Amino acid sequence: MLSRGGNTRHCVQASAQQVYRSHAYRIQSRMKLLSINVALPRTVVEHGRRVETGIFKQPVRGPVKVTRLNIEGDRQADLSVHGGANKAVYAYSWKNVEYWREFLQRDDLGPGSFGENLTVDELPDTDISIGDVLEVGTARFQVTQPRFPCYKLGIALRRPDMVKTFEEGGRNGFYLRVLQEGTIQSGDEIKHIANSDPETITIAEFANIYRARNATGRKVSSSELARILGLAPG
Repeated sequence: MLSRGGNTRHCVQASAQQVYRSHAYRIQSRMKLLSINVALPRTVVEHGRRVETGIFKQPVRGPVKVTRLNIEGDRQADLSVHGGANKAVYAYSWKNVEYWREFLQRDDLGPGSFGENLTVDELPDTDISIGDVLEVGTARFQVTQPRFPCYKLGIALRRPDMVKTFEEGGRNGFYLRVLQEGTIQSGDEIKHIANSDPETITIAEFANIYRARNATGRKVSSSELARILGLAPG
C-alpha cells in the first residue's frame, strides 16, 4: 500500500482509481493566490520557424471568471499537449520561481514566467497529491497531474536547454481541472483540501515515476501514465 510520502508504488494501479471517487477529504492548509496570469496565443519566430504559443502569460488582478476549460482572457495554442478539461489551469508555487531566479541568475522572472495561470505562495509538489481540491474565490479545482513542459518554455525563457533543466529541477507544478466555475482574483485565500485516501500519490511522486519510466525508453505521455496508474479522473 502506498501512503502519502511513502516509497512503495506496486499497489498504486489496483486501488488508486478510488482517488477521484473518494469523498474522504480534509482541510490541509490555507494560503494565498499571489497572481492570476493569462495570455492569448501569439505567433513568434524561433530559428526561422513560426511558432504559435500562449506561454507568455501576464498578470491580471481580476476578478476574472473561471470556466470549465479556461480562465477568462487565457487560451492554449496546442490543445494536443495543453488545455482540455484535465489541463484547464496550471498552478505554480512562487517558492519555485524564487528557486529559479537564484539558480538561473534571472531577477527578471516573475509571476507567469513559467506559463502558469496561478502563482501561489506555497504548495510544493511534495505536499500536493492527485485528487486534492483547491477552493479559490467561488471556484473549485482538482489536481490532475504534474506539468511536463514542451520546448516553448525554452522559447519563453530564451534558454534552449530549459526543458531539460526544468525537469531535472523537480519543480513541476501541477494542472487543475475545474470542478466548479466561479470568479477569482489575486489575493484570494486558497483552501487546500487534501484527499485523505491513502492510495493517492503526490505530484512529486508522479513526476518521479514519469521520469523513471521514460528513462527506460518506454516513452509515455503524462496523460497516458495517469491512465496506467489508474489516476485519470472519471
